[in-house]
Amino acid sequence: MAAGNGNGGRDLRVDAFRGLALWFIFIDHVPDNSLAWLTLRNYGFSDTSEVFVFVSGYTCMLAYGGALPKQGWATTVVRALRRAWEIYAAFLVLLLAYAALVWVIGGGTRFVDETNTGFFFREPGPTLVHVALLQFAPVNTDILLTFAILHICFPVILWLMITSATLTLVLSFLLYMMVQLFSWQAPAWPSGELYFNPFAWQFLFVIGAWYGCAGATRLRPLLDSRTLLIVAIGYLAFSLLMALSWEFKSLENLIPSAISGLIYPIYKSHLAPVRLLHFLALAFVVSRLAPRDWKGPIRPLMTAMIRCGENSLPIYCQGVLLAFLGQVVLTDVASGLGMQVLISVAGIAIMVIAATLLTWESQLDRRGPRLF
Repeated sequence: MAAGNGNGGRDLRVDAFRGLALWFIFIDHVPDNSLAWLTLRNYGFSDTSEVFVFVSGYTCMLAYGGALPKQGWATTVVRALRRAWEIYAAFLVLLLAYAALVWVIGGGTRFVDETNTGFFFREPGPTLVHVALLQFAPVNTDILLTFAILHICFPVILWLMITSATLTLVLSFLLYMMVQLFSWQAPAWPSGELYFNPFAWQFLFVIGAWYGCAGATRLRPLLDSRTLLIVAIGYLAFSLLMALSWEFKSLENLIPSAISGLIYPIYKSHLAPVRLLHFLALAFVVSRLAPRDWKGPIRPLMTAMIRCGENSLPIYCQGVLLAFLGQVVLTDVASGLGMQVLISVAGIAIMVIAATLLTWESQLDRRGPRLF
């Protein structure tokens, strides 16, 4: 999906941030990877999952909402549902590749618990049924379930947003609050709930869509506020202290028990309010540092990030498989810092090469009639 920039072009910031998020997710998915200290995960309440969901809502509104006046509802709805199908199909292919890889490497006995693929080998029939129904996912593929559901629902979100952007945001917030107050959830198989609860994460998706529709204009006075910038930085500093206290017990004494009791538990599956506020504060600060009309130079590193962001779905799926291979290497070969760095750098390099080839292929390809 193309991200517009208001001038008819592509907002490269969106692709760059999404590409960087893909690198961070890959690093975080490799178990016991010390390079995770370079990602967002250890420095606040939120992580790169929030980046992905927000950007997805934002780009959906730009891509489909922007095309609606010219293409009409029928074409726009078909395009949106086709993207939902692409995510669903990518999810199914990834699961088959994931299970096959676990079988080849572990013979159906090793790594099955770590990857949550054991059900494929013990109960293949029921597992495939619930996979098809978006009720089961191996480790690190959970977010694709929620993405598929959100994209299926996007035509309704778009219609509501065109009708009344404010009302849509209010209704989305009310649904989000039902999760926080009454633990509304989407059931998973064989038990529990979907890890990325779509009733909660839809709010961040809708915030992104609202920002792409009308929010950027309405929020302009707030986004230019120096006071709000100071408040956002203060909240990020508080979140940093709390997150570091989880890793360094000596910092726990700096946190008053009243504050700890107020913010805990911080459920990722329900998108806890402190996580949501942390992401919004982070997004606000980053938007101030990288304004929309930014004309910074395109360096090789930035280009690599943009290429991955342009092909986010296949690169995410590739990253899941690469993270599992990295886990195998760390378990069976060596687990030292040098190997962790090698795995992380090699994995990102493979992702960049694949993304570059995908972009090159899309530029050369001429869509013609499908003969079969």
